[in-house]
Amino acid sequence: MHLHEYQAKQLFSQYGIPVPEARMVESGQEAAAAAKSLGGERWVVKAQVHAGGRGKAGGVQLVDSVNAVEKAANGLLGSRLMTKQTGSPGLPIHRLLIESTVAIERELYLSMLVDRSRERVMVMASASGGMDIEAVAERDPDAILTEAIHPSVGLQAYQCRNLAFGLGLGGDQIKAFTRLLTGLYQLFDQKDASLIEINPLVVTDVGELLALDGKLDIDDNALYRHADISELRDPSQEDDKERSASEHGLNYITLDGDIACMVNGAGLAMATMDLIKLHGGEPANFLDVGGGATADRVAEAFKLILSDTKVRAILVNIFGGIVRCDLIAEGIIQAVQEVGVGLPVVVRLEGTNVDKGKALLAESGLSIITAQGLTDAADKVVLAAREAGA
Repeated sequence: MHLHEYQAKQLFSQYGIPVPEARMVESGQEAAAAAKSLGGERWVVKAQVHAGGRGKAGGVQLVDSVNAVEKAANGLLGSRLMTKQTGSPGLPIHRLLIESTVAIERELYLSMLVDRSRERVMVMASASGGMDIEAVAERDPDAILTEAIHPSVGLQAYQCRNLAFGLGLGGDQIKAFTRLLTGLYQLFDQKDASLIEINPLVVTDVGELLALDGKLDIDDNALYRHADISELRDPSQEDDKERSASEHGLNYITLDGDIACMVNGAGLAMATMDLIKLHGGEPANFLDVGGGATADRVAEAFKLILSDTKVRAILVNIFGGIVRCDLIAEGIIQAVQEVGVGLPVVVRLEGTNVDKGKALLAESGLSIITAQGLTDAADKVVLAAREAGA
């Protein structure tokens, strides 16, 4: 689950991580009042959307009068921001962060994430802050500093010092950085985060450290332990189909192709998409209906698929292990009849009672194309999509 910048910074403050003074607003009038409350002569108006690259897309504006704050706010609120991460049509802007400006001497990069291969929480840092960290890593891998945190001992002081020295910090800045990083790790651990990123972490003209930006992702699987954080979810920033899928216990991700996939099991779903690509097609989605592929769940999956106007053909690839193939076939038939699927549907079944399942599909009277194996299924659905497109 993604959090907005203002939400991340509220949590930062609770854990002793210094952030600039700011106010979250939802109207131009509130924005002007926030600027007056913060004081000063210049402010930053930041669109609150779940995407990076806001500045390059016009979602972060530096203004030098209260009237300009209100004008910028009115221009952003109610619009959609399209960045390289959102694609078209972008994400809606319902909230802004009005922030005081700070005098910046240096910009650093700092993040914390889970390294699954090493089974550790990793700290990443770089003296090249304010830039895309991917570009820095590609251009100069040695510019990326890392420390792996052992789960039984946690973050150690010497690791903080190693990173501080690598970032060129000295004196009291090392102590401040150690406090900041310690707070960051406590936040990561106690709130079950999957990613925290501060880019940039700035050194001000008086040598203080400030988290100028903040990105915080929480592990969805741990939200049952954090009712307070669950309430911070912003449905307006989520894909409508993905949100609907989640409500019905389905795992769904929208893609750009025209061949919809309905599969039980994440690994099989990934393999199915790969096979479609291998045979010259383009998958329209990742859709895992789970091990217990009931008729109701399959029906909801078909509804999701049909809501995507790009889809020209559907591949149903089910392994009947927990649920027998004949029951799955009955569910598919019921769902196709209920939803009124008018697109070509290719079905590949394997597992318990597979022959009985295929017989049910053949005798259904529906225009369902059965496949013998994955390769045959991929060939048939790619051909069906091409014919539908033609």
